[in-house]
Amino acid sequence: MFRLKEKYKNEVLPKLVEQFNYSNVMEVPRLEKVVVSMGVGEAIVNSKNLDYAVKDLMAITGQRPVITKAKKSVAAYKLRKGMKIGCKVTLRGKLMYAFLDKLFNVVLPRIRDFRGLPAKSFDGRGNYALGLKEQIIFPEIDYDSVDKVRGMNVVVVTTAKTDEECLHFLKRMGCPIRKN
Repeated sequence: MFRLKEKYKNEVLPKLVEQFNYSNVMEVPRLEKVVVSMGVGEAIVNSKNLDYAVKDLMAITGQRPVITKAKKSVAAYKLRKGMKIGCKVTLRGKLMYAFLDKLFNVVLPRIRDFRGLPAKSFDGRGNYALGLKEQIIFPEIDYDSVDKVRGMNVVVVTTAKTDEECLHFLKRMGCPIRKN
């Protein structure tokens, strides 16, 4: 079993039941999925850039990304509806726990001048979103083979009903969220 899932069952679950006085174990917040996405705006001009982003995202997550397409046409950006402009991966189960463990313990500490994630990035429904400015902080990415530094978004979807529950849940799971 994965280290993060083991930690959830043995440490996080009992402490959250005690802290929030849940009457049922199924009320305790748990991880549902993690969505990792990359927007590749320069794919409008050169579609090869999207292939590099897909390759990087597949190396990072261990799962084949889905290509995302534009929903609307925007004349200012020379974007037409249906053009391929990004990729995303939805992680569940074992891959989700492995990715979050790697993110919390390996990747985030590698960021220069890292002081923790902001506590403002909750959506009001118990989910947390964060943005990473470069994909080269992941150990799977070979710095020499990168054509361009790209950012990515990571959304952690939980079953928590409020932001406060999600904050305590993620902190106990090992997420380095700082106090504002």
